[in-house]
Amino acid sequence: MLKKIGLVLLIALVVIQFFRPEKNESNDLTYDIATMYEVPDEVDEILRVSCNDCHSNKTKYPWYAEIQPVGWWLNDHVEDGKRHLNFSELTKRPIAIQNHKFEETVEMVEEKEMPLKSYTYFGLHPEANLSEAQRQILIRWAKDQMTFLANNYPADSLVMPQRR
Repeated sequence: MLKKIGLVLLIALVVIQFFRPEKNESNDLTYDIATMYEVPDEVDEILRVSCNDCHSNKTKYPWYAEIQPVGWWLNDHVEDGKRHLNFSELTKRPIAIQNHKFEETVEMVEEKEMPLKSYTYFGLHPEANLSEAQRQILIRWAKDQMTFLANNYPADSLVMPQRR
């Protein structure tokens, strides 16, 4: 009986390898954050190494993303990250949302909620761990972008509309 169960599981594992999610590799930069905001080299490097795999349209996939169901889990993780913040499409959002995303960036980095622990578990992606200096660079940069928006747009355009 255990052999039959093992065989069924093995067959199922082989079959699911043929059902793969679409990869996040468009890298369309039409609405990229750098088209409207200054992104210094040190910030760009931090975003590239620690953020963009889940928060842009260009994910650098590890080898294990080719194995299902891990690939499905990673795809869901990337899609969820992009739903919350996508640096590749930020500038096509209303100014109030852009401002709010910078506020959220400050909050998430200050509270050490980003990068997610699941991204760096088991020594995976150790380069994505942010040092305190890198956290301060990102926080300062995001606050500078909020100041830029405050200096260039009417105050009421920076406020998120209330949900009813």
